[in-house]
Amino acid sequence: MKCPYCGHLENRVIDSRLNKDFTITRRRRACDDCGRRFTTYERLEVTMPMLIKKDGRRESWDRHKVVEGLKKACEKRPVSMTDIELFVDNLEKELQDLGEREVPVNLVGEKVMEGLRQMDGVAYVRFASVYRQFKDLNEFMDELKNVLNTQKE
Repeated sequence: MKCPYCGHLENRVIDSRLNKDFTITRRRRACDDCGRRFTTYERLEVTMPMLIKKDGRRESWDRHKVVEGLKKACEKRPVSMTDIELFVDNLEKELQDLGEREVPVNLVGEKVMEGLRQMDGVAYVRFASVYRQFKDLNEFMDELKNVLNTQKE
């Protein structure tokens, strides 16, 4: 690990801790050259399936893209970043459990909408309006009626 202060390659680990989900390791390190301390985070890298876009192109999984889309949908809503991160973690696990090398992007979109519907109805409608590209107000109103009917049940 290269020291961010002096660039020296030799350092030692002072302390290691796992997060509560045991998915990320936080390490405090001290540079052997300048003596300054810094923190690194390690996350297990897992192979995610490629996404098959609607036009047939293949694209790598991008966690950041999904988190940003969810943040935008949940903007000014009572959904915490912890909830979003946990949802994306679970989504990644689901996709890995499929055991496929490639999955259609619409499968991911539907799973995101399903999760948003349970998290926050307004965020769901926001996401659905962009994802489903409603052509007119009637399509939008039909989706709103579906959400309202689901909430009443």
